[in-house]
Amino acid sequence: MQKITLAKTAGFCFGVSRAVHLLEEMVARGERACTLGPIIHNPQVISYFEAHGVRVIDDPAACHADETLVIRTHGVPKETLETVGQLPLRVENATCPFVTKIHKIVQKHSTPDNVTLIAGDPKHPEVVGIRSYCRGRSFVFNSLEELAQLAERMPSLDENGMILVAQTTFSTKTFKKCVKKIKLVYTNAVIFDTICSATEERQEEAFRLSCENDAMLIIGGRQSSNTAKLKAVCESNCPTFLIETARELRAIDFSGYRSVGVTAGASTPDSIIKEVLKTMSENLTQTGAEIVEKEATEASSEAASFADMLEEYIDSSSDQAVVGRVVAVTPTEIEVEIAGRKHTGYVTAAEYSNDPSVDIEKDVHIGDELHLIVMKTNDSEGTMALSKRRYDAMKAWDELTEDNEATVEGKVTGVVGDGKGLFVQYNGIRVFVPASLAKRNRSDSLEEMIGQTVQFKIIEVDRRRRRVVGSIRAALREARTAAAEAFWAQAEEGQTYTGTVRSLTSYGAFVDIGGVDGMIHISELSWSRIKHPSEVVNVGDTVEVYIKGLDREKKKISLGYKKAEDNPWEILRRDYPNGSVMPAKIVGLTTFGAFANILPGIDGLIHISEISHKHIANPADVLQVGQEVKVELLDVDFDKKRVSLSMKALEDEPVADAAEEAAPVSIDELAEQMQETVEEAPAAEAAEETAAEEPAAQEAAAEEAQAPAEESAE
Repeated sequence: MQKITLAKTAGFCFGVSRAVHLLEEMVARGERACTLGPIIHNPQVISYFEAHGVRVIDDPAACHADETLVIRTHGVPKETLETVGQLPLRVENATCPFVTKIHKIVQKHSTPDNVTLIAGDPKHPEVVGIRSYCRGRSFVFNSLEELAQLAERMPSLDENGMILVAQTTFSTKTFKKCVKKIKLVYTNAVIFDTICSATEERQEEAFRLSCENDAMLIIGGRQSSNTAKLKAVCESNCPTFLIETARELRAIDFSGYRSVGVTAGASTPDSIIKEVLKTMSENLTQTGAEIVEKEATEASSEAASFADMLEEYIDSSSDQAVVGRVVAVTPTEIEVEIAGRKHTGYVTAAEYSNDPSVDIEKDVHIGDELHLIVMKTNDSEGTMALSKRRYDAMKAWDELTEDNEATVEGKVTGVVGDGKGLFVQYNGIRVFVPASLAKRNRSDSLEEMIGQTVQFKIIEVDRRRRRVVGSIRAALREARTAAAEAFWAQAEEGQTYTGTVRSLTSYGAFVDIGGVDGMIHISELSWSRIKHPSEVVNVGDTVEVYIKGLDREKKKISLGYKKAEDNPWEILRRDYPNGSVMPAKIVGLTTFGAFANILPGIDGLIHISEISHKHIANPADVLQVGQEVKVELLDVDFDKKRVSLSMKALEDEPVADAAEEAAPVSIDELAEQMQETVEEAPAAEAAEETAAEEPAAQEAAAEEAQAPAEESAE
């Protein structure tokens, strides 16, 4: 029996669905439109819209006055957008939010001096658009081999900083390999994983299906990058076929395969997928083929859930809004009075809030006014069933429709699937937040966020499908931007902050001081010499810092971490006067002395003459590096940072000829010494007389000098 398995992630992704629905609604309203480049990379979709009067143009100037210009999902270069803005045109921007996110990352983090690396196809319109936002040099590589060649040619490319981004449809497997290479070669690179989460999910599922089945069928446009990546992912595991429509199935013989996996690119409409499956089923009915559709994607199941919410929350037959005053509260319901009504109203705990943990007795008090929706009226009993959560949901939809860029607050109620995102309750509406937009850092846990109240921005509202998508990261980014503006408005050198270490590099530590990041240079982390910042701080540490320098133009902050009271030179000045004795460690030897460490960061010189009372030819003859010794502090020149030390000062000064006096003396030697003493006595007396009378001494000396000469002459 043959089995056909359809991937649960097959079909339109979030960005493509958003763009196609936008264009469909314009066509349904009878509006004339043209797209700047193909709206998506699928020839069947393009043909469909062309048949409904939608033109594809390459130049904004070609847009007619009665047409609306729609920007394609892949985005356009920055210069093109600027040109569009100068023309008197109606414009709808259908650029995928994930692509726009990359534009913002590159525009924010690239500088005229640093380098931007882009993983992707250099000819793809998405990559062309990304490069236009780079403020400095940019390089594109499409494989690990191309990256290796670039690194070999330009190994110092990151000397002034580097950022890495990826085309949204780039291979996740290849990207991970490239990241490892970049971390080895370009240590200063800041890496942004911008591959679309939908792309990653599709590729992972396609890989699993290709391992589980005898063959794979990929449905999608041949010009589509993500479709090509799906084919490449599967080819290494089993025979893989790529088709655009069901007609191409005629050329493929599946009779030799027991099971076939089917997936589709992000630009492939559901109608084409269904047609392919139907054709495969009809062709293989006689063989007993079984079609297995995996669970719907999180996006589609989410859409269905919002449709259910519409029926659950808004009953068109009884959607009258009223205001009730609370007259009684019990653990299970709230009793209210409604002005002008004879009926008594009741709100059950389930209809009060979507949050089951809410304690209505603590949340609601007698006399409170509640905005409610009438669900049901029982005239015979004189009661009304009311709902607060349905009113909140209706109001929330109205607010979101009016301002879908708002920052709102909600409670995280659960994790979607296997870590694909979060569900957040906002006034009765369940908002889906993709994993890539839910966390500040990739290492953060989604499960730990359950139950937390979070702020998020609404990035998509589809009231017709009752679908809302939010971004926690966008709200965090907006908050950081506001905090940064407030910081720069009052920042001055010398101000102190409590910050959190966000990242470490070989040259310092980056610290979040409340909306902005500053850098502690490695030389500012310790008074002693260190090889890496991790010797002093780690990511996540809370540190006390002060502003050492500000560059308002470049928005750079230099932070200080070392405290003046910890300065070893100040400790030396305060605690160690000249003459102090302290332990030291020999750290260097020269021909003129030895250098010894006495305090962290302070080395002093023991001159060769101060090592010992004995004569030393070379310090290395009596000392070695690493040896522990005791020294006396002789002198300190604090201006020149020089310290003089002595080991000799701690030794007893030897008595002259002590060894010789102690040695035994023979009788002959003693007699000789005595004779010398007797002979030296008159000479000593004569010296004293000479000193007493100088003229007489000079004459006596002359006579004594002449006497031997005369005797010799005779």
